[in-house]
Amino acid sequence: MRAAIFGRKALPGEDQAVAASLPPGAPPAETLLRSESDRERIRALFLSRVDPSTAVQLERPKLGIEIERLVHAIATEEKIKVNEREQRELAGEFLADMVGLGPLEPLLEDQHITDILVNGPNSIYVERKGKLERTTIQFRDNQHVVNVAQRIASSIGRRVDESSPMVDARLSDGSRVNIVVPPLALDGASISIRKFAKRALTFEMMVQQGNVSLPLARVLEIAAASRLNVLISGGTGSGKTTLLNAMSRVIHHDERIITIEDAAELQLQQPHVVRLETRPSNLEGRGEISQRDLLRNALRMRPDRIVIGEVRGAEAIDMLQAMNTGHDGSMSTIHANSARDALMRLENMVLMGATNLPSRAVRSQIVGAINLVVQVERMRDGIRRVQRVTEVIGMEGEVITTQDLFEYRYEGEGRDGLLKGHYEVATGRPHFLARAAYHGLDTALMAAMSPDGA
Repeated sequence: MRAAIFGRKALPGEDQAVAASLPPGAPPAETLLRSESDRERIRALFLSRVDPSTAVQLERPKLGIEIERLVHAIATEEKIKVNEREQRELAGEFLADMVGLGPLEPLLEDQHITDILVNGPNSIYVERKGKLERTTIQFRDNQHVVNVAQRIASSIGRRVDESSPMVDARLSDGSRVNIVVPPLALDGASISIRKFAKRALTFEMMVQQGNVSLPLARVLEIAAASRLNVLISGGTGSGKTTLLNAMSRVIHHDERIITIEDAAELQLQQPHVVRLETRPSNLEGRGEISQRDLLRNALRMRPDRIVIGEVRGAEAIDMLQAMNTGHDGSMSTIHANSARDALMRLENMVLMGATNLPSRAVRSQIVGAINLVVQVERMRDGIRRVQRVTEVIGMEGEVITTQDLFEYRYEGEGRDGLLKGHYEVATGRPHFLARAAYHGLDTALMAAMSPDGA
């Protein structure tokens, strides 16, 4: 950066600008700097010598080098005793504040953390191995949190402020973010980050982690390869998207897949994937593009399969119609506590978009569209497990009939704190055996569901 803007000594009057930013009644800047810690003293001098609007135009690696040089220069000029490691830490902190996520940066780099939850400036929690724990990390104040939140939203063309206090966004690495700011968030701005997994989980890895059994994983692979329409159900953070990603790996590379999401987070490995993402309304309340709009347009894009990140509203009717009209092998997730609840929620969503349809007609649509419901749950030992795999069979009168293929049976708790259990396998034949036979997978399906396979 130009020496006149960055990395120079403060000009006359700039220290007064620092003093002017202090609260009324505070001691002069010079006195304050002497009484503060060395870290805060360097921070104040750093801010007085940097033009942030010019600094952020540099690429991050080059900006980091320039910040390190300035921190070193300040420490030398002011005879502040900080070693090279502390200078690098300070430079990293300043860099994160200027172009990153401030104190959240180290949490994002920790591969063992799956969720970061900010509840105001002084309360930050993380999830490790399925368990929540409080960190010692803090923001300077609530405005510091709001600044980071606004940086996240603006990076994808969205905004968050008093007039639009809630937003779904994503980070550059694909991590999903939800932001709520005052006046809705009473204790300070809230930021919830679901980190993007650096490597997509395979069924082999999920078996090793205890998320599924080997026979269950094999049946789910066969279901995806047999082009069943699958609905993955579970609570928040139960592993629905992770399981959907694992199942999608079975899709042939010669198929055209269209994904529809509110905030893109799916990690499909196929080469022919078209990713669509919703758009919120602008300041005038116009320009919103909903999942339903995207789904209707996707049907004109010659998809082989449609993958909806999460069905949550009136787009459910369009999803069912797509599944019923030749787009076999489509998948989606839904928030529900059981397979039966998932089907009921789906029915209610359809009625939101088509209020004139009788319940029987809606249920017939569901039976014709959904082949398999997979229920997942994050259990008290922190492990996310598939709890039940349920087949949708048909209707008896007004009731949708189902059949459980697998059910997790809890047996106890080990000395290591992990739960013990086994999967109970249905004794009857799967309803989709004929579909599996069409794809040459009937023998493998029956082998996976045999007592020996379980």
